[in-house]
Amino acid sequence: MSPTGTPASPTGTSAAPVPLSARHTFRSVAPVLALCWLAVFFDGMDVSVYGAVLPHMLDDPSLGLTPAAAGAIGSWVTFGMLIGALGTGTLTDWLGHRPVLVTSVLVFSAGSAACAVSGGPAAFGAGRFLAGLGLGGLMPICLSTVMEFAPPRRAALATGLLMTSYHAGGMVATGLGLTLAPALGWRSVFWAGVLPAVIAAPLLLRLLPESPGVLLAKGRTAEAHAIADRYGMARPAPADAPPQGAKGRLGSVLALFRPGVRWATPLLWLASFCGLLLVYDVNTWLPQMMRTTGYGLTSSVSFLLVINAGGIAGMFLAGRTADRFGPVAVSALWFLLTAAGALLLGRHLPLGLTYVVVALTGIWLFSAQTMVYAAVNHVFPPADRTTAMGWVTGIGRTGAVAGPWLGGVLAAGGNSRLGFAVFAAAGLLGAAAIGLVAVATRRDRG
Repeated sequence: MSPTGTPASPTGTSAAPVPLSARHTFRSVAPVLALCWLAVFFDGMDVSVYGAVLPHMLDDPSLGLTPAAAGAIGSWVTFGMLIGALGTGTLTDWLGHRPVLVTSVLVFSAGSAACAVSGGPAAFGAGRFLAGLGLGGLMPICLSTVMEFAPPRRAALATGLLMTSYHAGGMVATGLGLTLAPALGWRSVFWAGVLPAVIAAPLLLRLLPESPGVLLAKGRTAEAHAIADRYGMARPAPADAPPQGAKGRLGSVLALFRPGVRWATPLLWLASFCGLLLVYDVNTWLPQMMRTTGYGLTSSVSFLLVINAGGIAGMFLAGRTADRFGPVAVSALWFLLTAAGALLLGRHLPLGLTYVVVALTGIWLFSAQTMVYAAVNHVFPPADRTTAMGWVTGIGRTGAVAGPWLGGVLAAGGNSRLGFAVFAAAGLLGAAAIGLVAVATRRDRG
């Protein structure tokens, strides 16, 4: 390999250069995408497991869990995610993607183990908070890593592909809730949450490459170029490297409000708030909400499986559409369709039709939020993306805190069906916020 990444001919002279676009493909970066996919799979499994076993936990008198306490605990994990996500951007730029990601996996695995051995709501909530710290750090790292390594014109599709793993994990969690929980108790499902420390952490530590931009920022130029060449990427320029030192990390945060993005930043935060309120409220309370509308326990839990299956299909559809029309437009439309689906779910429809509506709502709901993340890639330059992603996911976690808590309040008051109206309102507000990002960016740059 020549210093520029051009393959050498057998005679030792450089062969005709291969266009970068031909070398930088999904196949060339597949190992990175696969490792991040695995990490986010376990993220989705851990987040969804609470909603999948919540009906069994509420029926367990030895635990002493009430609907109000269940909603509060659902918010504790997302509050931990908020803290983890806000700290991740600056820590990752300082320490590197790989060590922070591996630490995040170990932390949320430890939290799952703590939940499995907990003796009451307080100890269980502490375990969920610990899990949240790790989960909050994992998502922005994986998103920014995939966006950095993905072919530039396929960034939205790569983001969608990554997030299919989240819903695959959610489906597995639901399957565990349907099989393990009735047979072995709800604690057995949380023991399954220790698997990431055994499976994912060693693979990430050994195989995941470090960010070329971070390596360049640390002065490890040769390593940065070698990784870029290995995966067919453009070599990072100094402008792509995140600033180092305490002053540099503060500058990365302040850059989110510089001319050109200062209005887009809070709009992305608001859209993320709405999207994550929907995601976490649905994953926590959908089975219980569907029970209150007249469906049986098995059907209610299986709706969580179906909505996550719809989420997987939606990621492919949204990613391909966003690469053509832009993630902002797709996210806005998907939020509107989510609002319509939520209103339909609030009606007691025939069971077969309900499954169809749940699947369609999953197609729109989850990828609406994912395209908010893809929009970060369009709005912010490479040097600011990890910090921007951390703050978009972090501030958005306030929605993830509010959603489960609000669901618990409604359930405690016997008003769970009002949750569908909350879903619809969040969809409408999310559509307005993300729709205004393009307007705000043009105004800022004009």
